[in-house]
Amino acid sequence: MPKRVLQGTVVSDKSDKTIVVKVERRFAHPMMKKTVRRTKKYKAHDEANQFKTGDTVSIEECSPISKDKRWTVVTE
Repeated sequence: MPKRVLQGTVVSDKSDKTIVVKVERRFAHPMMKKTVRRTKKYKAHDEANQFKTGDTVSIEECSPISKDKRWTVVTE
């Protein structure tokens, strides 16, 4: 089964080897038929501490690294 890859914006890089990525998804509301935006934040593993706030990154599913971290940054 392929791993999910999401794209988002880094909103925090204060933790060591961890970044917080805000991912936005858009979908049509089932009743109102209006496009709705929903955001969610994911903690991702950044081994080299190379990404800073405001960067656009891709994150990929991985096995649990800590209590909250289940994603890792895809190096491009």
